[in-house]
Amino acid sequence: MASLNCRWILSFFLIATMTLFHQAIADGYYSTPKFKAMPWKLAYATFYGDETASETMGGACGYGNLFNSGYGTATAALSTVLFSNGYSCGQCFQIQCVKSKFCYKGFTTVTATNLCPPNWAQDSNHGGWCNPPRQHFDMAKPAFMKIAQWKAGIVPVMYRRVPCIKKGGIRFAFQGNGYWLLVYVMNVAGGGDVASMWVKGSKTGWMKMSHNWGASYQAFATLAGQSLSFKLTSYTNHETIIASNVAPSNWHVGMTYQAKVNFH
Repeated sequence: MASLNCRWILSFFLIATMTLFHQAIADGYYSTPKFKAMPWKLAYATFYGDETASETMGGACGYGNLFNSGYGTATAALSTVLFSNGYSCGQCFQIQCVKSKFCYKGFTTVTATNLCPPNWAQDSNHGGWCNPPRQHFDMAKPAFMKIAQWKAGIVPVMYRRVPCIKKGGIRFAFQGNGYWLLVYVMNVAGGGDVASMWVKGSKTGWMKMSHNWGASYQAFATLAGQSLSFKLTSYTNHETIIASNVAPSNWHVGMTYQAKVNFH
């Protein structure tokens, strides 16, 4: 009798465990390695625009109006080496001014929203600050003014990648048409970045999307009239999540839809 009870308890435990596992997948958590802060490194920082940060709107990552998309003025454009062909879009960095009389104490946290392109007409050590292989942050002026006096122009900094802290789930901004879906991925937590992405219509299987540029992914498929789900893998720590039924069947381009899940 005791043996039967033990087998019954073991079976119940296994069933409960598998139920919780499948529920976790259904809720969008396919794997959950947590992103952690990385070691400090040396770089340099400048700023662009003025105190309003109006010149930082838009940018190579495709986030558009940075106030509307939730990034505000705590942003930076990355040099080519750091930008990684757009895969660094959305990453978060702590930056601290060092070894300059213009430094303030402490650090500030910024999100990568733009590319600081090379300037081959200028020497890399005299104006061509974003030329490869330099690691450089061209910060929004309000962000720069938190670590140094603006009159410094350029300062050496220590920086490190840190987890992005976001409220709510990942947001998907739709562009394109019924036969070509272009999606800008925003409000990404954890590592802040996306390496690959898939879309699934209510009448299709999973289809891999191609990286367009910055934080955008595209699918050449007829998806109009279908509710859409997305599967995403982080660029940095390879975490994969599933955002189920993000957009209803009557979705429209120009609209932004928010998932219930996010990276860790």
